[in-house]
Amino acid sequence: MPRVKAMTTGSIPSFLDVILNFAESDTSSTLASQDTWPVQLRRKPGGKLVMYGDDTWLKLFPGTFERADGTSSFFVSDFTEVDNNVTRHVPSELKQTDWNGMIMHYLGLDHIGHKTGPNSSNMLPKQIEMDGIVKQIYESIVTEPHLKSTLLVLAGDHGMNDAGNHGGSAPGETSPALVFISPKLEQISSGSDCPAKSPEDDFQYYTTVEQSDIVPTLAALLGFPIPLNNLGVLIPAFLSFWRHEETRTSMLNENVAQMSTILKAAYGASNLEQLPREEDCISPATVIDRLSCKLAFAIEHLSDSKRNYSESLIATMSFLRLAQEEMSSAASDYDVSKLYWGILLSAVAFILSLIAAVPHLRNDLTSLSFFSSTVVAYAVMMFASSYVEEEQQFWYWIMSGWLGILALKSINQKGAWSLASSSLFIGTLAVSRVIRCWNQTGQKHAGSDDIARGFLLSHKSILWVLVIAMYLDLFRRISRSGLPRIPRQAALIGAVAVSLAGFAFKVAFTKADAPELLPNLREIILKALQDATLVTQARTVFLGLAFHTAFILYQKCTASQMKPLRGLEIALPLHDLLTLFIVTQSRLTNIPLFLLFEIQFQLLLSASSSPPASASGISQTSSSPSDILLTTFLLQTTSFFATGNSNAISSIDLSNAYNGVSGYNAGAVGLLTFISNWAAPIWWASASALIIIKTEGERAKRIEVWRMYLTMCTVFVAAHLVAVTLACTVLRTHLFIWTVFSPKFLFSVAWSLGMHLLINIGMVGAVIMVAE
Repeated sequence: MPRVKAMTTGSIPSFLDVILNFAESDTSSTLASQDTWPVQLRRKPGGKLVMYGDDTWLKLFPGTFERADGTSSFFVSDFTEVDNNVTRHVPSELKQTDWNGMIMHYLGLDHIGHKTGPNSSNMLPKQIEMDGIVKQIYESIVTEPHLKSTLLVLAGDHGMNDAGNHGGSAPGETSPALVFISPKLEQISSGSDCPAKSPEDDFQYYTTVEQSDIVPTLAALLGFPIPLNNLGVLIPAFLSFWRHEETRTSMLNENVAQMSTILKAAYGASNLEQLPREEDCISPATVIDRLSCKLAFAIEHLSDSKRNYSESLIATMSFLRLAQEEMSSAASDYDVSKLYWGILLSAVAFILSLIAAVPHLRNDLTSLSFFSSTVVAYAVMMFASSYVEEEQQFWYWIMSGWLGILALKSINQKGAWSLASSSLFIGTLAVSRVIRCWNQTGQKHAGSDDIARGFLLSHKSILWVLVIAMYLDLFRRISRSGLPRIPRQAALIGAVAVSLAGFAFKVAFTKADAPELLPNLREIILKALQDATLVTQARTVFLGLAFHTAFILYQKCTASQMKPLRGLEIALPLHDLLTLFIVTQSRLTNIPLFLLFEIQFQLLLSASSSPPASASGISQTSSSPSDILLTTFLLQTTSFFATGNSNAISSIDLSNAYNGVSGYNAGAVGLLTFISNWAAPIWWASASALIIIKTEGERAKRIEVWRMYLTMCTVFVAAHLVAVTLACTVLRTHLFIWTVFSPKFLFSVAWSLGMHLLINIGMVGAVIMVAE
């Protein structure tokens, strides 16, 4: 949506458009009342538009198209039908004579990039398919008399990085292709070398223009006024299309007049209308002075017919490019007072939480020192764009360092238990090293070889062995405690039903979402599932989980004669059911990660347990609750990145956002999106609850440890918000404010509201209270 806005209005989209791009039901971002080239085309005599493809166009331009067939862009597993739905209309529309503009927005290449990356085996066949469509349209332009004055514009609204995503600042993401095609253009261009020579700079194959430059160029070529809010510049290469210099000058004059109108609205008409003195333009002191001088210089050249045209072109382009640069950087209207209020409120929350946390951590100087250092280092890191883009590296090193400290701390204790405890932390560190290699993320290494996209993709049998092992482990755990206090046979039936339903759904979902991951026997596996839709299968899983959860809570509330369920008797089955739900909401290649998380959890649980009595009488102690809970807190953030997430909007995974949802529902889709992207941190939050419940037997101590965990999380979240909000305020004019810092702010809000309030406070607190 944001780039489509830029390509139709010539203006700079707001960051809100990026957020609304995820809301399929959004109608607030319509361009129906704005001046755009589709509206200008429609206003021309006999103007009719048709559109096929991405239904974003239908949301942006309601009621604009005579004929249209839109397709949702969020079902990224579809490489074929989304494009066939466009192509099937092409032959008939090329025969029609009633339209003067046809928009075709193909989605296949974008979907392939999101699913399997730019180097996918699906990419070249799709590019060849698109080449065929271009050839078909061009041949019709050449042969059909009613299309002889048709202009074909082949454009990408965005590119992609090495991982196939977009929304960041990598060269591949910000360098989409643009080609103007028409037999009439042969008089000004003999074409370009193809394939192009390898460029010295990334993706700079031919001439580079701004995406907004499309708008005034279309206005000139198709003969309609430049849209009012345009910040684009007429592409100079097209000026030679008009033989007479007077016509070229007129085109430039229109662009200058339209751009100066925007400048006068932004800086005040009096500042630009007053002619500057010649000596003031030798070294202009302010931006307004520079703009005023260049505007006066451009008008002087354009109004004097005796001036050399080349000099006039240089003067005009100098003004237009400067105006474009300044207005693009100033396109956002900040309410700085609200930013300051945000910083103040976050700072107050930080101070209050810090006061509450000190009494809990002051008795453990190791935890206090390391936690404080982590908070400070993280806050400082938020002011560097490269560190924000590669935040996962910070957490990987912090996690490794902390586990190393715990291992050394255990060795320094006396007794045989110290070596055993140390080995538990070393084992946790070793598993962390494997987890770290599972998904390459961030900006620099996105798309590099890793376990998920490299090894498992080429060893599908191993992937499915690990997936089946995960579901078998879940079956074992749910059958053991999922339906407490009922006959063993009934518990087994319930466990088989919910586990098998979860596995069957994941297999069927993989067939639709990533069929390349299925083994050769997929038809045999899927035969029993062919009559059930994915929505029905997902709902079956969710209903099974809801039934088990309700039964556990019922047993808790109604046990009168028997001893009520308490502690791990109720918390452990709830954790196992949550694990099955989270696995259902996770990508197939990430499911084995939860086996590794379980190994880490069991190692930490052993380290937190009381050691056996020493035969020599030497006092031996387990790791302190603050040590273990700080570890699980760090694992929440580390696991978020290990599952392939980053601070880029493009890394948000929507593939599981519609599980069990038949139509777009903002609440359900939003919740499922959060759960699928924060699946690993949610799992570790639940694991933290188990550790709190198991390591402290008495209710008062249990609540005290939970409060310590809660204050520790709150301190970090508050410090996090202070740092990110302050960075966005201080760096609001930074080059990467919209591509790096603003997305980080959105993720910070999700961590604060979703992960901290909803999960660490709400869910963990509820489990601990229910376990009493």
